[in-house]
Amino acid sequence: MTQDIKNNDYLPKPEDFEIVGPNLAQSEVIYKPSLTFWQDGLRRFKKNKLALTFLVITTVFLFLAIFGQMMTKYTYNSNDLSSKFLTPMEGMKKGHFLGTDNLGRDLFARLSQGIRISMELAIVTAAICVVFGTIYGAISAYFGGIVDTIMTRFVEILMIIPSMIYIILLMVIMGNGIKTIIIAMSLTRWLNYSLLVRGEVLKIKENEFVLASKSLGGNFWWITLKHLVPNTLSIIIIRLTTDIPNIIFTEAFLSFIGLGVPIPQASLGNLVYDGSSNITSYPYLFIIPSVVISLITLSFNIIGDALNDALNPKLRS
Repeated sequence: MTQDIKNNDYLPKPEDFEIVGPNLAQSEVIYKPSLTFWQDGLRRFKKNKLALTFLVITTVFLFLAIFGQMMTKYTYNSNDLSSKFLTPMEGMKKGHFLGTDNLGRDLFARLSQGIRISMELAIVTAAICVVFGTIYGAISAYFGGIVDTIMTRFVEILMIIPSMIYIILLMVIMGNGIKTIIIAMSLTRWLNYSLLVRGEVLKIKENEFVLASKSLGGNFWWITLKHLVPNTLSIIIIRLTTDIPNIIFTEAFLSFIGLGVPIPQASLGNLVYDGSSNITSYPYLFIIPSVVISLITLSFNIIGDALNDALNPKLRS
């Protein structure tokens, strides 16, 4: 045996080996790396054609809010009694794209200004509510115990009284104006965001990645901004898209009853109120701003529902 090994009788030879290529029939398929949470949500959102349609409509309104005043030679508060009550067909000859009102003011300029005021008010108010409500809810849930109990009971006490009563009371005390409306709405609408964030933080604060961050010395602000808030961002966005139309509609209602944006400033509520007094003779003054309010409200609600389906696919029916 030893002699055979020495004679290399049992050692492998080059001709004993065969070079083979990959077995494509038995090889595993290498799939594309999975998408991130936001990429996957965007992919599902793009499949909703109705939401994309209303997203385009919302973009058009945002464009009018920003550039509408530049698209006409008239301003929202300039009047011309010789050109009052021009219908859209009659006003088109003089550059009044949507006609004029009872004082000869350009309806297109006033409508674009009203959309701008409504959008600015809604975005600023929503931003204040999100920031303050998120911080308040995160503090309440993070520390828990007696701190959570006191902070939660405070919110629940404030939510007992309907928010419209707070808003009207503050408007009466502080007077009309955009800043007053923003303050009045912000003081009441942040409550819902705080409870929403609190509930989500309570569910994720005991997860392994949060405990690991604590063990490595992460403080409250680091853990909140790095881990807690990003994991609640999806529900905040969904709530935001459904809250913005409510803010716009509330402002329109307050302006309609005389507690919102003061005249002669243009707002959607003021335009609807002015049009209602001439609805039988000149219905376009009422129909056009009413349709705009309806489309804005409907657009944000449909986009919010689509985002809810896209970011929370497990909750879809």
